[in-house]
Amino acid sequence: MSIEEIRTQSLSENALFGMGNPLLDISAIVDKDFLDKYGLKPNDQILAEEKHKAMFEEIVMKSKVEYHAGGSTQNSVKIAQWMIQKPHKVATFFGCIGTDHFGEILKRKADECHVDAHYYEQTEEPTGTCAACITGDNRSLVANLAAANCYKKEKHLDLDSNWDLVEKAKVYYIAGFFLTVSPESILKVAKHASDNNKIFGLNLSAPFISQFFKDPMMKVLPYVDILFGNETEAASFSKEQGFQTDDIAEIARMAQNLPKVNQKRQRVVVFTQGKDDTVATVGDKVTMFPVLDIDQNDIVDTNGAGDAFVGGFLSELVQERPLEECIRAGHYAANVIIRRAGCTFPEIPDFN
Repeated sequence: MSIEEIRTQSLSENALFGMGNPLLDISAIVDKDFLDKYGLKPNDQILAEEKHKAMFEEIVMKSKVEYHAGGSTQNSVKIAQWMIQKPHKVATFFGCIGTDHFGEILKRKADECHVDAHYYEQTEEPTGTCAACITGDNRSLVANLAAANCYKKEKHLDLDSNWDLVEKAKVYYIAGFFLTVSPESILKVAKHASDNNKIFGLNLSAPFISQFFKDPMMKVLPYVDILFGNETEAASFSKEQGFQTDDIAEIARMAQNLPKVNQKRQRVVVFTQGKDDTVATVGDKVTMFPVLDIDQNDIVDTNGAGDAFVGGFLSELVQERPLEECIRAGHYAANVIIRRAGCTFPEIPDFN
């Protein structure tokens, strides 16, 4: 039996559980007139306003449109599944979509990535989308959360058939963005993980989450075994928590020491810093892990780097690998993703 076969034998379907805001990524090459028409900057990330609604219809009419299953958490579990390869459906994903054409495409795209996606489908709002308007090397991202905002715990998570999938998992991951949608769903999953000594991971996701969704975040944090974030998010978290430091290693240490329910597992804090070393708490120490070298000219798009890092990390974590290996896999996945437009990857990973 090959090492590969032994490796994947220990992995069961639905071992990794993710829940978040599913978005259909729609990317197309546009011109400056298109950007001007909708008041977009060439390189930006914004939430769609009323004036952008027609843009989603228009961009689909463009010559070459690419669709991908997107949204932060879905990206991470999709990359974890890609890193694992087999068995399929190690990764489960929950989120809310609409009963529409974009929803059908999203289901197909998740299926192509071998992710076991179980969406709550409702009729009030259309499927969430994120348009990537590409001009040259620039990408202007416009996200319309729509249905993603409509996830309902009692209509989906609480159903026996769905909760059974939650119970099958041993590692859980949710991006902080979902705190704006269904904090009660996050808490239910986080408490289950904590009560059963399983691993629950949360991402700080964006500075505004620490600022404006501090209360729901602080309710979930005592159940968090692994806290992810980048340097900007860490600084924002530190400020909101009154840590009175902008030293990233110190912020990691202080975040590690915040109250925790399950004392059987010491919290791990992992902060990425772009091209600079990743900072992680290893036991009582804070350690720096250098990222892989890359020529600036090879960098196409850094947007999915954070999601990819988490995906790589989770792919090893679910196989019970040591922290150093999880980080190495995270660095590998991020290094692959930033060489390509959007959160896309080659057919087979080259990680060993």
